Amino acid sequence: MSGLFVYKHVEVVRAQGYDVRVIHSQTWRDTWCQWKALQREGWMPDLVQLNVIQKQGLLALWLKSRYGIPYVIIEHWTGYLPQNMSVKPHGWHSRFMKKICRNAEVVMPVSNQLMQAMQALGFQAKQWEKIDNVVDDFFFRQKTASLKDKRQKTKTLLNITCFDEPHKNVKGLLRAAKMLSEKRQDWQLVLVGTGVDYEEVRAYADTLQFPEGLLRWTGELTPLQVAEEFDKADAFVLSSRFENAPVVVSESLAKGVPVIATNVGGIPEMVDEHCGILVPPDNDDELERATETMLDHYTDYNPEYLRLQGATYSYQVVGSKLKEIYKRVFETHDKN
Repeated sequence: MSGLFVYKHVEVVRAQGYDVRVIHSQTWRDTWCQWKALQREGWMPDLVQLNVIQKQGLLALWLKSRYGIPYVIIEHWTGYLPQNMSVKPHGWHSRFMKKICRNAEVVMPVSNQLMQAMQALGFQAKQWEKIDNVVDDFFFRQKTASLKDKRQKTKTLLNITCFDEPHKNVKGLLRAAKMLSEKRQDWQLVLVGTGVDYEEVRAYADTLQFPEGLLRWTGELTPLQVAEEFDKADAFVLSSRFENAPVVVSESLAKGVPVIATNVGGIPEMVDEHCGILVPPDNDDELERATETMLDHYTDYNPEYLRLQGATYSYQVVGSKLKEIYKRVFETHDKN
């Protein structure tokens, strides 16, 4: 679940006709063993793509030094953000990461805000270029429920999260929902996902004593099942304290579903006033007010406009951009 965005980029690259092999590992030893296994098969890459600058980037750096193979980086990690600050401006780990960054042909953060956060920490690159996360093609299928039917039924709010509480702040969403439930109960909040804090959040929800039926917990779902939940939703809500470019927001737009989200990270690059409502992070009152406003006005948002914004994250658009970047890298490398 936590690496789904990387998996989708791999699928996009394969869809462009490239022969792709993936090294996925938690340790440097495992990285090296997987590389040696590829070598024994007689396989050698023309280009390396590193997802997230960590110790596995040593392999990309070594392949460039040993064989002259260029590499690019797609960066998704929230560790650069000032709200997280897992990356310190100085220290050996930061210097090591910056060296990997400097030697890449192109560094592609998934939001402009992430790019700026990296640069503020002193990261330098030959070329910076934003690349979007990817949405599965089946998210672009239109919902079947008519607008008239949706006005008549209980309104559905959807939240999809990995239940990492310091990051996603689901408890804040629950507090806002509790306040809303004391005013009206013509809605249901559906919470999709699982994670390290899932049981803690479920227990917290019990202490708030919601009226029966207002919350529905699905656990982890497949991407196709997630798309089906969007088909039932009238609005999507995200209460994160920090983000880069959350795929769930892209999926909501692709499905034509308006968004309530915190005004953090790259989200303002994705959601304008025609797509939904942005609220300050860690502000339960504002989140409750925005949610109530959305319940009364979700039909004002044009699904066609939302889907048009979501098309930015399609296989075709992201794949074409990556292919063009690879082409430039190959041309530059061949000249050298």
